[in-house]
Amino acid sequence: MTKAGSRSFSDTEPGAVSGKHMVQEGRGPLGPRRFIGGWNAVFLVAVFFFFVLPFLRLALLSLWVDGRLSPGLYAELLASARVRSGILNTVGIVGASTLLASALGLLQAWLIAHTDIRGKRLLEGLFVMPFVIPSYITSLAWARFTGPGGFLAQITGWNVPSAYSWWGIVAVMGICHAPLAFLFCLNALRKVPREAEWAARCSGAGPWRTFWAATVPCALPGIVGGAMTVVLAGLDNFGIPAFLGARRNINVLSTLIYQEVVGFGPSAFGRAAALSVVLGGIALLSCAVLWRLLRGGGVLESVTADRQPRCELGRLRPWVEGALWGFVAVTSLLPLLSMLAASLLKAWGLPLEAANLSLQNFAFLLGSPKALGALGNSFRLALFTGGSALVIGSYVAWGRVRRPGLTFRFAEAAFSLPFVLPGTVFALAMILAWMEPLPGWRPGIYGTGTLLAIAYVVRFSVLQLRASASALQQVDRSVEEAAWVCGAGRWACWRRVIVPLISSGLLAGFFMTTAHALTELTVSSVLGALGAETVGMVVLNFEQAGDVTLSCAFSVLVLGLLAILLLAGLALRRWVNRYERQGDAL
Repeated sequence: MTKAGSRSFSDTEPGAVSGKHMVQEGRGPLGPRRFIGGWNAVFLVAVFFFFVLPFLRLALLSLWVDGRLSPGLYAELLASARVRSGILNTVGIVGASTLLASALGLLQAWLIAHTDIRGKRLLEGLFVMPFVIPSYITSLAWARFTGPGGFLAQITGWNVPSAYSWWGIVAVMGICHAPLAFLFCLNALRKVPREAEWAARCSGAGPWRTFWAATVPCALPGIVGGAMTVVLAGLDNFGIPAFLGARRNINVLSTLIYQEVVGFGPSAFGRAAALSVVLGGIALLSCAVLWRLLRGGGVLESVTADRQPRCELGRLRPWVEGALWGFVAVTSLLPLLSMLAASLLKAWGLPLEAANLSLQNFAFLLGSPKALGALGNSFRLALFTGGSALVIGSYVAWGRVRRPGLTFRFAEAAFSLPFVLPGTVFALAMILAWMEPLPGWRPGIYGTGTLLAIAYVVRFSVLQLRASASALQQVDRSVEEAAWVCGAGRWACWRRVIVPLISSGLLAGFFMTTAHALTELTVSSVLGALGAETVGMVVLNFEQAGDVTLSCAFSVLVLGLLAILLLAGLALRRWVNRYERQGDAL
């Protein structure tokens, strides 16, 4: 607000240019008023070419048979018992793991948000840990931990079921994806109005009835949002079915697509395209069902999150805390320790004794050109992806927040498409798009690191877009107007005003994007080739070749590299926050 008689940026002398007018002037060719023209048209064409066209080509190929449009490929695939089994396995495994992940996430979130248990901050971090660790490494850890020859059986003497089974895939996938449901439910439960729960209790409802009649309906957006994210993650997950299902011939659609692509049959790409469309259709149908469920629920929200306990556990608190810590130990820590122990064994199958432990597996890997090359490839790809997404995603985020027109709404939706659809579907779409991007132009980048780099940037840029948009929404538009009134150009405004204010959000998006690209498996398993291996591909190759100890040792190295990256990100973010606080103090 301005006092009477005072001047604001919008008050100007005759002939001067107001801040508001400068904002309108700044829209220029980038604004929605000139949807087609200049840079705006180039930008839209580029977004369509990189983010949308590959999926249109994928859909067209699935319907193109013998030079004409025909559903023949779909009929051929659906007549195959192997494909029908894959579809049923996909629906069953994703459905069962979603129920498990949603139940675990909701229970964990309720205990953190509504009870008086101790050590909540540490427990929150440990609950999220299974999702931070790549799912294929988690699969290896559980495979070494369970089964007749696993470390749990060796220690206890129990007859432990193997993770190499249908229910093993469901359990590991549910545990890996439970953090997604936990994060959604935690935020929703903290925003449930206390008044709704008090009203239910005053009406005579007990704690259990209150939970289902008041708490769950109020938190339904978070519960459904978490379930939807878990479904998409399950459909996208390639590592867990590939690592745990191959030995028992348990196939899902993502692994069937991979087998078709690497098989190189006469119509392999066409069949893979049809399978991809089926998988994408299941993803969209699942989201539609969950959105319908959300519309059917009554929603109440409070403005701010309430972090105070609402339920005192009393004498049960030590037992509940013990159960939580035991759950974390069994589901997260012990499997990883089992994988570490396996990496130190001279040979898989030897008992866990000091005489059988050695560092020879790590010595072999550190002297292996294949292993070191994969580490170097993944690290370079991750840095390139993070840097490129930082620029591209932040630009689209700025346009979405500051220029909310049709242009940037379309760009935001297009950026989300490669990340929402399963990775095998996206990888196949990139192959089809870049074999011959334009009539007569064949760049020859299939099976090279160049195509992987393009694919990573296209797939993960939306992560940076979300982080940058969230940060930009915290900056008032008047700050930019003030810089423009003082004569700063657009680049100077970004460099000297906007970037320093949103640096924490930019760094968060950069490290999130880099971490995803560093440990990615699904896209690289389809697009990678000899000389362009990534860490995920090397772990998969070791496991498929039966080199159990080497796959575990290389997974330990990957976790170490990921831990270094995360620690560097935390240290840099803390330094930036301290710098920002010093600037505010001055």
